[in-house]
Amino acid sequence: EYVYTSAGYYPQVNGVTPPGGVFAHIAGEDLVQGEDGRWWVLEDNLRIPSGASYPLFVRDIERRISPRLFRDVRVRDNRAYPMMLRRSMDFVTTEGIAVVLTPGRYNSAFFEHAYLAEKTGAVLAFPEDLEVEDNQLFFIDYSGSKHRVGVVYRRLSDEYLDPFAFNAESVIGVPGLLGAYRAGNVAIMNAPGNGAADDKAIYYFVPAMIQYYLHEDPILHNAPTYMPMFEQDRKTVLDRMGELVIKDVAEAGGYGVVFGSSLDASQREELADRIKADPRRFIAQEVIQFRDIDVVDPKTGQYEPRKADLRAFVVTGKDTQVWYSGLTRYSSVPGQMIVNSSQGGGFKDTWVLADDDATMTDKYDQFEDEKISIATQTQRHSLSLLTASKAENLYWLGRYTERVFTTLTRFFPFYDHVMDTDVDAFRPFARALDLPEDFEDFDAFVHSFLYDESNPNSVRSAMDYA
Repeated sequence: EYVYTSAGYYPQVNGVTPPGGVFAHIAGEDLVQGEDGRWWVLEDNLRIPSGASYPLFVRDIERRISPRLFRDVRVRDNRAYPMMLRRSMDFVTTEGIAVVLTPGRYNSAFFEHAYLAEKTGAVLAFPEDLEVEDNQLFFIDYSGSKHRVGVVYRRLSDEYLDPFAFNAESVIGVPGLLGAYRAGNVAIMNAPGNGAADDKAIYYFVPAMIQYYLHEDPILHNAPTYMPMFEQDRKTVLDRMGELVIKDVAEAGGYGVVFGSSLDASQREELADRIKADPRRFIAQEVIQFRDIDVVDPKTGQYEPRKADLRAFVVTGKDTQVWYSGLTRYSSVPGQMIVNSSQGGGFKDTWVLADDDATMTDKYDQFEDEKISIATQTQRHSLSLLTASKAENLYWLGRYTERVFTTLTRFFPFYDHVMDTDVDAFRPFARALDLPEDFEDFDAFVHSFLYDESNPNSVRSAMDYA
């Protein structure tokens, strides 16, 4: 019942086994450590868990600033993540190249899309760069040549993936992509339909799943959770509204999370009515008093405690591995329990320390060969697989930078001439560029021409366009 009533359940992929049999290629497990030292799992992120790029580039900066520290403290190397991700891609690929599908540069995680494409040697693809033909997916470069795609690391939600199969109004999907996937001709990471498992209500059942399927007791604890669909749990939730945290099961990124203690009587009553009307939509959890970490307040420069959680990344291909790192997120407001970046939270690198008797890279020695091949593949893709949209961007980048350069090289001789004679010497330049020749205040005109961002003809505007 919970699977079929989940907002993330899509009958379009019911019964489809993905290439390689892998559904959750990248899992993001959100963990917190209680003040008593015990670790708790808050959420399982199995759709499009983001954030792996941030510890990677921050570690690069840290290593350059203080290399001796990393030798002395025995911090595990975290640079294997792109290799782990690439291995997963290569394990599930059908036939062809690997692409990272991004909705575009206006997406809040676009930096990560581009960064991981570069690091894994995959091609960064926009929806318009991909086309389905005969139930096969192709990447189209700037010359119109088609390249078969074997695996897509998608960074957009199921409902926008394919306008033929899901939301017909989506302009960021690839028409026919789901047909190619269902035919087994392309792998999609993570698998479409994972939202049914990502559902916060399904989280409630995970300990029972572990006991039923694996005959083991879970090592990590679920946060104590109540399901309003169960009558006894609903009564508990309504009676203890002011003590619990209420979550909308279909939301993500910290949205739809309400701490009952923050609501007044009328707000609690309104939320209680919503829970009674649609109990499937909500879960409630005990508030875990998890630990603070110290952060430097950017305004005062002082250390201040902030609530923090850890997103651990688990990558599955031929086997399953946990990354020796993770995304530590902290709240921007003292005492606030929500740490998501979409809610203003910050992030830190996560240090995993090696045992005294362990080698620093023992687990990742197997990736040494891939480091060279990935770099080579990245270079090849960056040179040969240039799409029409990227070529268009490069054209306009060149056009605007050329405009800045040529304008300034023509501008200065006239401007120098004005200093030697008078402002009339500037009129031929203004006439050539269709600029006003009536200089009521010549200095103000020149300042606007160079620096005014509201003036579309200014050098500053051309730089902004570039």
